Amino acid sequence: MKVKDLLTHGFEAVTLPDGDRDIDGVYIGDLLSWVMGRAQMDNAWITIMNNVNVIAVATLADTSCVILAEGVALSDDLVKTATDKDVNILCSQEPIYETAVRLAGLLS
Repeated sequence: MKVKDLLTHGFEAVTLPDGDRDIDGVYIGDLLSWVMGRAQMDNAWITIMNNVNVIAVATLADTSCVILAEGVALSDDLVKTATDKDVNILCSQEPIYETAVRLAGLLS
């Protein structure tokens, strides 16, 4: 599945500079050092963190996208930074668990 395909399944785009990127799995976590060491390339990363370090970790881990759950939003300057760094960021209004279940169902 491509990141842009999530838009037709209830996810909203915050930044989508590389919507054709494939999603090959899911990683969920908020401890950034843990995510850096465990998220795999092309994973969709689900988190509630919304600071500049999320963009840095997404870049280092080479995730296909970051999904901000529970209605978490980014400031305008973080949206610009994510766009400049080619980081796809989507959001979900649902809690993390429901977001993960929906995403897992789409990937199976």
